[in-house]
Amino acid sequence: MPSAPSFDQIEPPNGSTITYENGELNVPDDPIIPIIHGDGIGQDVGPAAQKVLQAAAKATGREINWMRVYAGASARDRYDGENLPQDTVDAIKHYRVAIKGPLTTPVGAGFRSLNVALRQTLDMYANVRPTYHLEGVPSPVKNPQEMNMITFRENTEDVYSGIEWKAGTEDVEKVKKFLVEEMGVGESLHDGPIGIGVKPITEFGTKRLVRRAIDYALENDRQTVTLVHKGNIMKFTEGAFRDWGYEVAEEEYGDEVITEDTLWEEREGELPEDAVVVNDRIADNMLQQILTRTDQYDVLAMPNLNGDYLSDACGAQIGGLGIAPGANIGDGLVLAEPVHGSAPKYAGQDKVNPTALILSGRLMFQLMGWNDAADLVKDSVEAQVASGRVTYDIERGIEGGVKLATSEFADEIVKRISS
Repeated sequence: MPSAPSFDQIEPPNGSTITYENGELNVPDDPIIPIIHGDGIGQDVGPAAQKVLQAAAKATGREINWMRVYAGASARDRYDGENLPQDTVDAIKHYRVAIKGPLTTPVGAGFRSLNVALRQTLDMYANVRPTYHLEGVPSPVKNPQEMNMITFRENTEDVYSGIEWKAGTEDVEKVKKFLVEEMGVGESLHDGPIGIGVKPITEFGTKRLVRRAIDYALENDRQTVTLVHKGNIMKFTEGAFRDWGYEVAEEEYGDEVITEDTLWEEREGELPEDAVVVNDRIADNMLQQILTRTDQYDVLAMPNLNGDYLSDACGAQIGGLGIAPGANIGDGLVLAEPVHGSAPKYAGQDKVNPTALILSGRLMFQLMGWNDAADLVKDSVEAQVASGRVTYDIERGIEGGVKLATSEFADEIVKRISS
């Protein structure tokens, strides 16, 4: 395996390096995996998740060599005020698979968001969120078990591009003048102060995301990939996302993938067992569909803003973002992370639920090809929740529950894994 690079303030542990060849991660049984515990409650959920994941690795004959790296508050203490040190970026690039807790972007940090900065710096273009219900978790819907979707949200374009101009500035007046005088759109702009933003959606960015979604569906026996867009209104951005997505399906996969039109024209609507069906839905309608026809959807692929709304709405149906896992994926790179924030008012109290970070680690294992370890994590977490011995957020919503601290909850999961 390749030797570790020399980072200025990080001592690499013993272990082997994950490599990337021919579009595949090559994962040894003793990988070095960088971990950022995170800000706020990261100091509680980070170590809790770490010991659960290590236990699952050991139970399946493997060993994780954790490498602490830093971002946010923990980085500022070690890197003279830096929020995102180059050491951290270099470590994730080199070791290829990493996991992080929540980060808080401080005022005046120079970033809109530390999380977004990491994704864009590393070109992790797909934000992936699997949403499934754990037995015993309180939910606002009657049949939360019907939710079993995975969302692929484009991670570098759309609103994440950050191209906008503030009302009252010289720059926004230049843009406004161009739009009015050169592009002839003055009738669309009201008088007075105006903020202007641009939402780029490219063929390149769209197609690599949709490819990821279709590949996932094929590899994991999912039947549908749904392109979610607002192309009925935004025809040249979100409408283009839809069209480019269909081009990928029709031109690159042969008989493995069919479109919904083909499904009805040639198969009379009968879902095939041997192919993935690609269809599309308008974004606002899809917000209804995930409630009214939950079990009819498998994989959703969408531009950034739609993905933000839809993935959070899916998470609400299975009990909230506190248990929702996620990961950011690039070519040969994985950064697993929970969906929730850093909740600084609970920091250091050993009370919050570490499930989202633990299940993000489960997703990390799946992307590494460690499916046996991933299944062990999910089964053990679900058994723990079903036992009623849980952290306060779940305990307060169930009858006869026993409240555990973050560390106690993790320790009991470890016992289940090791038994």
